Amino acid sequence: MAATLPASSFPDDKKMQRSDPRGGPPVRRQSLPWADAVFSALTHGAAWLTLATLAGIIVSLFIGAAPAIREFGLGFFTSTEWDPVQEKFGGLVMIYGTLMTSLIALLIAVPVSFGIALFLTELSPSWLRRPLGTAIELLAAVPSIVYGMWGLLVFSPILSAYVQQPLQAMFGNVPVLGALFSGPPVGIGLLAAGIILAIMVIPFIAAVMRDVFEVTPPMLKESAYALGSTTWEVVWKVVLPYTKTGVVGGIMLGLGRALGETMAVTFVIGNFNQLQSLSLFEAANSITSALANEFAEAGEGLHQASLIYLGLVLFFITFVVLALSKVLLSQLKKGEGRTA
Repeated sequence: MAATLPASSFPDDKKMQRSDPRGGPPVRRQSLPWADAVFSALTHGAAWLTLATLAGIIVSLFIGAAPAIREFGLGFFTSTEWDPVQEKFGGLVMIYGTLMTSLIALLIAVPVSFGIALFLTELSPSWLRRPLGTAIELLAAVPSIVYGMWGLLVFSPILSAYVQQPLQAMFGNVPVLGALFSGPPVGIGLLAAGIILAIMVIPFIAAVMRDVFEVTPPMLKESAYALGSTTWEVVWKVVLPYTKTGVVGGIMLGLGRALGETMAVTFVIGNFNQLQSLSLFEAANSITSALANEFAEAGEGLHQASLIYLGLVLFFITFVVLALSKVLLSQLKKGEGRTA
């Protein structure tokens, strides 16, 4: 016997009836028709104001450094003489000190920051992860002058007694290393400034590395662990390839911080304009420390113009570093998804 469907409770004339759409699309409110135009003008103005400020800084530096540029030209970059009395100036000592201290800082800070980020994201217990990460980030809040005073009064004697003197005893007779570790072990110089800079940039690099490590999809890491990979293999072959753009960006951020640091370097670098040897223990000078020490007392003329010339050189170095980082990041993005 065929089954029959139960009768509908609706009337027959409403069974197949479709309701027609009522009303129209929402009407755009025109209470403030000029608001979008004003907002667009303000945002465009802010962007152009930033570019105008940057252009103004460059122009003012060129105008201020014009007498030194006309007098010394490109020879300013190869001369080590800095004599305000005879008005003979060269910036090689300061340029070398700036680049060397930043290089030392990166050589120390990048591995340490990588270890911190690796521990916080992969190895640290959950109860320790947040307070330890917060404590490391708080290092960025310490004023640079405090780092400088601590480096001069506390760290320099420790560095002299427990690092510089043992290094000279071990490598003093080695041809290349002996030259790097020669000089008086007094605890100030390029090495001390580089270590202080490393301590200052570690929070920036470590924070960026930790954040980018945390955005790695858990499925990728769990799959690698399921295939028998160790923690190091997971980080080296999965996490780093996935986050290489952010890691490079964090390193460049730390490098920019190291290049522009002033007070901490001024306290511990020695502020001595000499390039007699390549020793890391010798007192030296940097662009920022030279500007901090001499600009207030520099008279109008070649002395002041040469200091502004140094500022222009530092601006150019920072610009080149940022440009190279942009090129490197663009190349990394182009290579994403390709097989090795």
